[in-house]
Amino acid sequence: MSSRLIWALILLSLAYAPSAKSQSPQTPPSAPPTPAAAPAREDCGCESQSLPETLAIVNGVKITNGDIKKSTADSVDQLQRQVIDARKRELDLIINSKLLSLEAKKRGLSTVKLLEQEVVTKVKRPTPAEAQAFYDQNKARINGEFKDLAEQIVSYLFEERQRDEAKKFADTLRAAHDAKVLVTDVTPPATKADRARVLATIKGEPITSAEVENSLLPLIFDVQEQVYKLRKDQVELTINDTLLTQEAQKRKITTNALLDAEVKPNPVTDEQTRLFFEQNKERVSGDFTQTKDAIKQYLEQIELRAAERAFVDRLRATAAIQVFLVAPESPVFSISTADQPSLGNADAPVTIVEFTDFQCPSCAALHPELERLVKEYGGKVRLVARDFPLRQHTEAFKAAEAAEAAREQGRYWEYVQIMMRNQSALSVEKLKEYAGELKLDRTRFDSSLDSGKFTEAVQRDVEDGMKLGINATPTLFINGRRVSAKGYEELKASIEAAFKAATPKTAAEAKPAAR
Repeated sequence: MSSRLIWALILLSLAYAPSAKSQSPQTPPSAPPTPAAAPAREDCGCESQSLPETLAIVNGVKITNGDIKKSTADSVDQLQRQVIDARKRELDLIINSKLLSLEAKKRGLSTVKLLEQEVVTKVKRPTPAEAQAFYDQNKARINGEFKDLAEQIVSYLFEERQRDEAKKFADTLRAAHDAKVLVTDVTPPATKADRARVLATIKGEPITSAEVENSLLPLIFDVQEQVYKLRKDQVELTINDTLLTQEAQKRKITTNALLDAEVKPNPVTDEQTRLFFEQNKERVSGDFTQTKDAIKQYLEQIELRAAERAFVDRLRATAAIQVFLVAPESPVFSISTADQPSLGNADAPVTIVEFTDFQCPSCAALHPELERLVKEYGGKVRLVARDFPLRQHTEAFKAAEAAEAAREQGRYWEYVQIMMRNQSALSVEKLKEYAGELKLDRTRFDSSLDSGKFTEAVQRDVEDGMKLGINATPTLFINGRRVSAKGYEELKASIEAAFKAATPKTAAEAKPAAR
């Protein structure tokens, strides 16, 4: 599947982004000026829990929400605005996705083939002359010479044409399938019952508020995690500042005097400066003589920060600290595991779903740890693989197809291990060589790979991953909850937590098998 078709799908989905509300008529010049009221803040519907007023206590001193609000408010608002803006588009995205599926079913085509027929093949790539004309018309607003920007301009114009063609197709589908939008604004449900509110219909079939909110779950959780990190980081900084102030007051000196007395950074030698230059020569502008002083100052700042952290850590070790800020919990996402490669017992109480990319070094590093955990838990943990080849990894999509071709012959996991060991050599020729190493039926394997037999299966995984908000690999879900754990010990802790969330009997039985 080419990136052009993926992009076309996105374009079609977003073709009906809601337009901005019309502005109210301006006050006539003769009317007295009215003081501008602060606009009411829109509800993002993305705070998973009420924020406690007291976020931490340090040696009896409270740190409140008000203490960190000034430092975090703007960043939190920007993050939550993403959800507000996305909700305004989500209803249209759902409508267009449903229309696309209906039309594809009606014509007996896949959605990919339908998009190829109705959008991709109808759009011609702009010529160099057209790109030049665009550059000439907009030269005053463009920084750079045409020769350096030509390809970017062609890509921009091409995407514009795809967007226009997708919108025309969406207009046609809306008329053909009687799509009706019943609301002006899409707002978060005020109550649980409000989730049943009908926002639109397609041939009389309702689209509810719950559908919009369920589609937004990945984005909402992303925002919740980022907001939590912002607040947590600021709470930690405030705790450190409080400890420094308390210690300075105890000694009856200023905090600056305290730091001067206690923070003793290691001196930076000429040898360390030279070593840093040699190790980073490609990223440093100038020779060693020109950059020596700047490098030394940089290294001295690193040593100073390290010494400050060490002193604060000593203060924290003897302090009474309570933190009441709670990390958001991942919602349980519905992720299909039907007809997907799996390792372990199909009835295991814990299922790990991994979205992976065969050119991703982090995926290669994680893979043996996942297999190790499945083995250690002796049938109590199941691993399911889903594909999510990233666009920057140009050989990853075909590699995912090759893995499916190997699965067709019952050797998926062995084939994956070979690819993970050879991530820099995943050309089609190499993929076929690896099939030979496993003594697969080469005629059958080569035919499956060359014909694109598994293209749509891989693309389906990609689309499911996009709906789950995935933008990096590996991304893991344990019993439907997204986890950030990456190493063996962290993963094991997440698995144990999943067992505890199960029935007491299941949790008691689900201990790792003896090594």
